[in-house]
Amino acid sequence: MCNAIVDALYKILDDCTLCPRQCHVNRKAGKLGYCGAGIHLKVAKVIPHFGEEPPISGVKGSGTVFFSHCNLKCRFCQNYQISQFGMGEEMTPDELSERMLLLQDSGCHNINLVTPTPFLPQIVESILKAKESGLKVPIVYNTNGYERTRILGLLEGIVDIYLPDAKYGSNKAASCHSGVVDYLGYNESALKEMKRQVGDLITDEMGIAKRGIIVRHLILPDDLAESISVIDRVSYTLGTDTYISLMGQYFPRYKALDSNDLNRRITCDEFDEYRHLLESKGFENGWIQYPDDVDGGFLPDFEVKDRWN
Repeated sequence: MCNAIVDALYKILDDCTLCPRQCHVNRKAGKLGYCGAGIHLKVAKVIPHFGEEPPISGVKGSGTVFFSHCNLKCRFCQNYQISQFGMGEEMTPDELSERMLLLQDSGCHNINLVTPTPFLPQIVESILKAKESGLKVPIVYNTNGYERTRILGLLEGIVDIYLPDAKYGSNKAASCHSGVVDYLGYNESALKEMKRQVGDLITDEMGIAKRGIIVRHLILPDDLAESISVIDRVSYTLGTDTYISLMGQYFPRYKALDSNDLNRRITCDEFDEYRHLLESKGFENGWIQYPDDVDGGFLPDFEVKDRWN
């Protein structure tokens, strides 16, 4: 069955429809998708990462693989060198499998796949090879949330933890800031499918995530993400038992530096508005990351909150 899934994913590359862009290019023939990805797996970094939510990073770090390319064109992308410019090096599935095992051997709590969608065939092949050689830690699917449910369905039983974004409250906002006109429908369907597969977050006795979904939302200045609508949507789509990571880490990078709307950090007052909204909606599970006002820098530390207060 697992080999059949790998074969099915590779077959899609003949006429690529891995993501909602559905470019229909033959990546096996050397064509590039809208995301910029071709046939060869491309990786920017493989590191133990300590800047994720506490159940993901734990005390020994999340074994994080940053993949090159992305199917969104976010004006404010924090990792634009990777996502937009394709920084990275080609790697075979065998090599990635070995790196996963090394991350596990170093004590990492999981394998964290950042923006994996463009390379799903190669990644799933790597995971299965690694599991044959002793990989036991959970697999984290860390995504911008612009996904096809049909493709996510092929990952059932392979992915243990979903870490998706819910970026926007309207397609107008998504189009303006990430160049995608149909984000909401695909995002909502994807969130439902992810929760169907893995359920709410489950942790071990040390508080380390073993299975489940955590939904992330990054607040933008002047409510440009339409965050109130995002919170409402997660509430009725997934329920208020869902773990949410509310992020105030935004700072201008890439095209946002030269814009008139995204060229500043958010304020603590802005952040508190959405924090209070979460509480009023009945959300009790998750983490909040306040805006960092020290020299305008970004500190990737999350403050654990059992309740939104």
